[in-house]
Amino acid sequence: MNKPRVSVNRESETGRNLTFHDNKTGRNMNRGQFVKSIERGNYPDYYVRNINGLDTPCSKPDKSKNNNLG
Repeated sequence: MNKPRVSVNRESETGRNLTFHDNKTGRNMNRGQFVKSIERGNYPDYYVRNINGLDTPCSKPDKSKNNNLG
């Protein structure tokens, strides 16, 4: 199985994803940077949800495991 496009580097104690790594480009991003990149259309397999008042990156639900945040 291939690595997902984006991996989670760090989570909070409550499980919120805090930092992300783009396995294709090598770029590391915090949550805000990843949200902006998704909104700009750079990550079409991901979308942004508002969870507890914070914009949160999520992978689009589908049968593929290659775009899940892992």
